[in-house]
Amino acid sequence: MGLKRDELLSSLSTFPSTSLLRNSYFRPWRTNLQRQESASTINLTKEKFEVILDVQQFAPEEITVKASNNSVLVEGKHEEKQDEHGFISRQFTRRYILPTGYDIADLVSTLSSDGVLTVTAPSRPPPNSGERIVPITKTGPAKQPEPPKSEQSQPREQNVPIVTSP
Repeated sequence: MGLKRDELLSSLSTFPSTSLLRNSYFRPWRTNLQRQESASTINLTKEKFEVILDVQQFAPEEITVKASNNSVLVEGKHEEKQDEHGFISRQFTRRYILPTGYDIADLVSTLSSDGVLTVTAPSRPPPNSGERIVPITKTGPAKQPEPPKSEQSQPREQNVPIVTSP
């Protein structure tokens, strides 16, 4: 079992401070453990902003996702529970700043059956350049104007005398 390149470099950057050296005991596994516990991944593409969190230690009703302004707040909390080692209570809060160009109004979150929470915000369409194509709606034929009515063509009322015979 050996070290990978990025593990070697990260261990150099987290080399113990002088206070740890005074104890003469360096625990490199702590750095790796801290990295594993922060099971949060951010995927940023042109189509979406996505956060993936491992929340398997929490029931669905113990997790909340809130959106306000340009940030997403994910919280999880459960009261004291008994496990194989004794009693434990857990709580976490994570806040993510949503980059510009993503629509927080359409934010959705899903929780898989194995405890993976995915929070997704789609990208906004590009801003309007001020020019747009206006669609043309086709209608029926144009209405023909009616010819003006002359007096001759209109029937007139006439007083016709009534003749009675004796």
